[in-house]
Amino acid sequence: MENKVYLNGEYLPLSEAKISVLDRGFLFGDGVYEVIPSYAGQLFKLQEHLQRLEASLGVIKLDFSYSLSQWLEILTPLLNAEKDQYIYLQITRGVSAKRDHAFPLDVTPTVFAMCSDIKLTTGVEKGIKALTMEDSRWELCHVKATTLLANVLLRQEAIEQGCGEAILHRQGYVTEGAASNLFAVINGVLMTPKKTAEILPGITRQVILELAKNNDIPHQEDIISLAALQSASEIWVTSSTREIIPVVELDAVKVGEGVPGPVWKRMSQLFQEYKRAI
Repeated sequence: MENKVYLNGEYLPLSEAKISVLDRGFLFGDGVYEVIPSYAGQLFKLQEHLQRLEASLGVIKLDFSYSLSQWLEILTPLLNAEKDQYIYLQITRGVSAKRDHAFPLDVTPTVFAMCSDIKLTTGVEKGIKALTMEDSRWELCHVKATTLLANVLLRQEAIEQGCGEAILHRQGYVTEGAASNLFAVINGVLMTPKKTAEILPGITRQVILELAKNNDIPHQEDIISLAALQSASEIWVTSSTREIIPVVELDAVKVGEGVPGPVWKRMSQLFQEYKRAI
């Protein structure tokens, strides 16, 4: 049976969901999105995801807001309580009568949501290879915008070179992955880049920091130089749908012993326990 999606107040089969070619999301990438995990029918960190959504909407000056209860009413019918899934939620500025870069007046935002099964990265217990690349994206990476072409090209380059992720850097310091946040264990301390406009404030990233604090794991948010990353004993990439993935090879060089490290093993266990607990 075909999955239902939500589009502008209606639940429709995916094959029947249509938007206008004049939608600004289609023409300009003028919109934002969220990816919200759901475990056994329970949305994970929904409040935090919605707060990030509102922050992104604010930056692009799109005046749109629903309450927590309104979002729950919209999203809950898409979920299957017997599966681990994720909601993809996208809001664009809507359909304008003509193509013009300037914001249109009196336009209704397009709201779209669909649900897909979570399929964790194959071989996560063995880790993945990653490639460092110059960060060629725009300066508003903290906005979860639908304009992801730079991310797509960077990730594709990594995949074509047999890697699972591109780890990005600018001016000698690392920022994040093309589709993930970044952690590294350097001199026994779990490090992650500071939360600035150059990285997406990941929800999984924040959970990991909270778990590190609550379990006495030395951790720090700070600038990480590319040279420091290359000497790290462990490197991870994190996201809502891939969770915590160890990187065992960076630029064709082993990370640590070339296998997932002890800090990752502990954090992975803590994260799974945290998911079950909430």
